[in-house]
Amino acid sequence: MMVSRRGFLAGIGGVAAAGLLPVRALASCPFRVAVINDEISQDFDHACYVAAHDFGLQWIELRGMWKKNLTNLDANELSEARAILAKYRLRVTDIASPLYKVDWPGAPISKQSERRDQFHAADEFNEQNALLEHCIDLAKTFATDRIRCFDFWRLDDARPYRAAMNEVLRKAAKRCAKSKLILLLENEMSCNTATGAEAAATLAAVTEHNFMLNWDPGNAATFPGSDPYPNGYDLLPKHRIGHCHAKSVVREPDGKWQWAPVGQGVVDWAGQLRALDRDGYRYAVSLETHWHGAGTPEASTRVCMQGLKEALAKSGSGC
Repeated sequence: MMVSRRGFLAGIGGVAAAGLLPVRALASCPFRVAVINDEISQDFDHACYVAAHDFGLQWIELRGMWKKNLTNLDANELSEARAILAKYRLRVTDIASPLYKVDWPGAPISKQSERRDQFHAADEFNEQNALLEHCIDLAKTFATDRIRCFDFWRLDDARPYRAAMNEVLRKAAKRCAKSKLILLLENEMSCNTATGAEAAATLAAVTEHNFMLNWDPGNAATFPGSDPYPNGYDLLPKHRIGHCHAKSVVREPDGKWQWAPVGQGVVDWAGQLRALDRDGYRYAVSLETHWHGAGTPEASTRVCMQGLKEALAKSGSGC
């Protein structure tokens, strides 16, 4: 069933919606607890204020601000963003870029995908090398060693193209390695690596040491029958996980799904965090809210951050 705003706010007494989230001491946490900035607000200064002062975070993930994708900011905007990060003493987990979130040229569009004009598909594909170089520059600008990418819009049958896709990812990882950067592939339900099983297969094919997984159990949970934790997680090479997104999903009887706050829905976040700690994971756990049941992105993110902190506490990981 769909998660209601009233049900979740009542469950926490309305405290989170009022902006009164308790700030937990995260100094002893083994993870870099973070939030994607534009899940709070397009006002970057305000997003950083909430992350640092209300959530008590030292890390933030950059995706978009001022109604622009990070990769589209001009030099003045980039300078302003750096100044705001310094103001709130926030460090950047990664560049959450849209790299390779384009159609694979020449492949038929999936019957399940949203309608897209393929007229410029080849041009968009050819622009990805320039985007990769720009993301490398952004990583240097924001003093992070990680860039997020995808593996092209999902096809009904990727097998005829999979080897070529892997080669693109392999070359991109090699380019990142020259700049001492890590390339993070996010498992994304609308792209060709979505579940734990598919992520394990892609990692087995692209073996560069700096090609790692942005593990997103919430994305994996959107697939009917998919159990991201423990089953999907158990398939993954743990030393190849380099980033983690936190969100959740509820499934309806008809097979449809809706986003849900962390701590609710099908993803056992306390168990997942416990396993990550046990397996030596020491990188980011970054809140990617997506659920907007509290009315606004900021109010919803406050609810979800509360859920994430509660899951961290239940995990016994020391957070």
